[in-house]
Amino acid sequence: MAMRKGLTSKACNKLVITSVAFQDHITRSLLHPDFSLSDPLLRCKRRAPRNPQTRGSQEERGLQRQDEQEEREYVLDSAPRPLSLAQKLGLVASPAGRLTEDEWTHVKARSVQQGESAQPCAICREEFLLQPQVLLSCSHVFHKACLQAFERFSGRKCCPMCRKEQYETRVIHDAARLFRHQCATRIQACWRGYAARKRYRTLRTSICPKDKRLRRKFFEAKLQELNDSFVRYCHTDTEAFLSDINRSLSASRRVFQQLERKHVSEPRQNDWDRIQRQVIQRGEWDCPICLTALRSPSPPTAADAPSHGQHRRTVLLSCSHLFHQLCLEAFEAFTVEGRPSCPLCRSVYHKKLI
Repeated sequence: MAMRKGLTSKACNKLVITSVAFQDHITRSLLHPDFSLSDPLLRCKRRAPRNPQTRGSQEERGLQRQDEQEEREYVLDSAPRPLSLAQKLGLVASPAGRLTEDEWTHVKARSVQQGESAQPCAICREEFLLQPQVLLSCSHVFHKACLQAFERFSGRKCCPMCRKEQYETRVIHDAARLFRHQCATRIQACWRGYAARKRYRTLRTSICPKDKRLRRKFFEAKLQELNDSFVRYCHTDTEAFLSDINRSLSASRRVFQQLERKHVSEPRQNDWDRIQRQVIQRGEWDCPICLTALRSPSPPTAADAPSHGQHRRTVLLSCSHLFHQLCLEAFEAFTVEGRPSCPLCRSVYHKKLI
């Protein structure tokens, strides 16, 4: 009888312990993860108010620490919770151990091979850029804020891609490195393009092109630059200076014209005969000044002698043009220059009556 009572008490104690262990495990895992029967006041302790100055200094130290750890990869999950009584007794399976550094290396290598960081975030469908990025133990990559929002919305830790539960999270910076590399590449491309365009503009201003139209524009631009620089550095009155240049050019032109007229030699008899033959071959018998008939340079016949006697005398110029003597004298009197030129071809002439 006593033995039965002892066995019954032991079985009851074992049943009570098992019930308490299951209740503690269910309470900690399913009902309220932040509540524990072993220490019910662990999550309810209130923190004492902090000094604002101390809080400010702590925030500054936190920012400095964040800058130092910006490129460092670390596991974001907190330390694993202690095993519950049911897990210690073997009634419930214990959680898997945390991944080692070698295992994280393999996970990251698989993520890089799949190109997770180069693709947009699977939750918000936006590029990672420089925003915080997390890698899950299932080799999927998300925004840190997106994953936290998804966990709050779903109420459990489950990968949005492969639905793996109880994953571990690690902060990485692969997408930020890729974005910086792309930005550096774009900056280098822009700088190289700017250098190439600048060099091309320099070559265009220093080397004459082969195309005729471009060569003409090149020399026009050069001449315009010379004129602008000449006018810019001229310390005298521009209008007066240009007027002096025009007067000098006019005087030089007159001198050259006079020299040309002096060097014109008077034709000989053979030259006059040749000029007369040219006039006869051309067959023009009207005075270009008065537009009336001229006397033919050929020797007159007996039949047309009276008719030719009625006309005025004709002058033959060394340029093979015929005029009335009176018309040519009137033109020479009207001319302002010292030695007039031919009314038709504007060349200096010698004349001969025929």
